[in-house]
Amino acid sequence: MKFKVLITAVLIILALPAAADPVDRVVLQQAHEIAARNMRLPRAAGGTLAIRKCDTCEYRVLRVAPDARFIVNGKAVRLDKFRALLTQTEDADRATVIIVHHLERDQVISVSVTL
Repeated sequence: MKFKVLITAVLIILALPAAADPVDRVVLQQAHEIAARNMRLPRAAGGTLAIRKCDTCEYRVLRVAPDARFIVNGKAVRLDKFRALLTQTEDADRATVIIVHHLERDQVISVSVTL
């Protein structure tokens, strides 16, 4: 009986490192959630996007990938349409924008808003 308990204990000890979080975990994307009024959109695809976390914070400039997706209410639109819809909306100041930043490429890959 003691032999079975000893074998079980050894197997559990050997299995613990496999259950632990991998050390090589790498974060590839970071999402920013900001108010629409705290964002400056690029003028053309592949430009730069400026964001700030609060009304008194400094702007942070991020490069936008040439193939970045601009999404309004779950539907992908072109950048010019995204700009137009955001500026025409009465509640644009209260709208929340989600920006996905690919850290390895150091580029914004997605900008989405629900109006």
